[in-house]
Amino acid sequence: MGFFSKKDAPVHEEKSSDPNIPEIQSARESVNGAEIQHNDHAVSERNEVATRTTMIAVALGVIASMGGMVFGYESGQISGFINDSDFQRRFGQDMAFNAARQGTMTGLLSIGALIGCLTSGYPADVFGRRLTISGSAFLYIVGVIIEITSSTVWVQFAIGRLVTGFGVGALSTAVPMYQTESCPKNIRSMVVASYQLAITIGILLSYLVNFGTNKNYTNSAQWRITVGISSLWALILGGGILFMPESPRFTYRQGKHEEARAVFARLAGVPTDHSIINEEIAEIEAKEVEERTAGKAHWTGIFTGPGMLHRTLLGMALQAGQQLTGANFFFYFSTTIFAKAGLNNGYITSIILGAVNVGSTIFGIWIVKRVNRRGALIVGALWMFICFMIFAFVGQFELPHAETSKTAGTLMICFTCFFIFAFAVTWGPMVWSQVAELYPIQYRALCMALATACNWIFNFLISFFTTYITNAINYYYGLVFAGCCLGMAIIVFFFMIETKGRQLEEVDDMYANHINPIGSEKFDYQAWKRARRAQQPAAEMSGADAEKTPKTEAV
Repeated sequence: MGFFSKKDAPVHEEKSSDPNIPEIQSARESVNGAEIQHNDHAVSERNEVATRTTMIAVALGVIASMGGMVFGYESGQISGFINDSDFQRRFGQDMAFNAARQGTMTGLLSIGALIGCLTSGYPADVFGRRLTISGSAFLYIVGVIIEITSSTVWVQFAIGRLVTGFGVGALSTAVPMYQTESCPKNIRSMVVASYQLAITIGILLSYLVNFGTNKNYTNSAQWRITVGISSLWALILGGGILFMPESPRFTYRQGKHEEARAVFARLAGVPTDHSIINEEIAEIEAKEVEERTAGKAHWTGIFTGPGMLHRTLLGMALQAGQQLTGANFFFYFSTTIFAKAGLNNGYITSIILGAVNVGSTIFGIWIVKRVNRRGALIVGALWMFICFMIFAFVGQFELPHAETSKTAGTLMICFTCFFIFAFAVTWGPMVWSQVAELYPIQYRALCMALATACNWIFNFLISFFTTYITNAINYYYGLVFAGCCLGMAIIVFFFMIETKGRQLEEVDDMYANHINPIGSEKFDYQAWKRARRAQQPAAEMSGADAEKTPKTEAV
């Protein structure tokens, strides 16, 4: 019988004559059909769960993003009230500020933020992400109190700026970290990107409040109201975050495994024993076992760990690049640019740019989960490169001529808005989410602190040196930023892995195993993982066979 095909076997023909066979076959087909239908239903349910958005996840994202509101409002407010008559009378010299005093009062925010973000990693790892955010928010309020109680001593106001900067810097590290570790992957990038949206809303609100207080008051209310309102955002953040769950990944690392599972399930809106939660926990557990096997993490691991030098430098480059795109050049010096085009009201100038920034960022939040991050960052950088090239050459060669200055100024305004759109859709929101996804959890706090510090360092350098540089080379300064935009496009193309739709543990594996960033959007992680698992037993068996093979001594 072994030489017969199944089709020709006599036994098969004898069985097929059984009158009960059709009923049996029909029953089997019904069972198979039911199994297929069940599998289809399971897949459909899984897809529905994977794309589900729960209210608690949205609330977590919104409340945490108030840290961005604090950041943006504090950054934007001083550009308005530093020119108010009452503020200059109290803190200036002869009703005005010299460059040193103005630079100190403005720049101490960045210095404080630099210190804050560098020191936030330790409390985030010891006390948790949530308590670090709350503590930083209330520290910010202390700085606001120091500012609004200042009367005539400018040093007191400057110290207040330093303290608020410390709080802002700590929040700029802790908030994206908390959002990244907590939110389901289907909305993770969008939620972290909303941090940038909150920054832009905070900037715009500070412009609007400055405009209102300047128009309606002539006493200290001009600046005290503006400064005091900033504590409202910090109060909402500091209090509201305590009602949110702790980062489930941080909770798991603290040994509270069932609590972490419950938080994951609550955020995803599924039972604690759901397959998606089981897979999430399994990935985290596998990573934890791998980390334990490797030994206790030391801070040098951010340079020596698997793929960590690449990631540490990439995170620093992306955060520095967000500043080196030149966005703050426009926000800091837009009044001068717009004045040359005939628009002399500095408040209106700021409000126009702030509104463009907010509207563009909203669009950016909408598309962030719909496009590949690599492609978006590359296209955004090239778009900004073109805008700066046009801006620089028009400003240098056409703006000085009286007959073309109005047209040139209008063209520069248009390309300023085009630039802000490109920045707000790509490099503004996406850098925060990309950097937060780069690192394994044992190094995330330290690496994010280091990367965010680069953002604040270049923020300070650009704000401090721009006046000196523009005085020396005028609008050619735009070519410097154009070159930086081109350089960032190249860095993203060669060094950044696509992370859209991937779990944090997947991203970690891809970087640790040096997956080529070029084409990484098509990388099949599950197939790669199965292949690695298949290779491991073969390697172990080969090693065992080698041990059993008698060793021959050299003659």
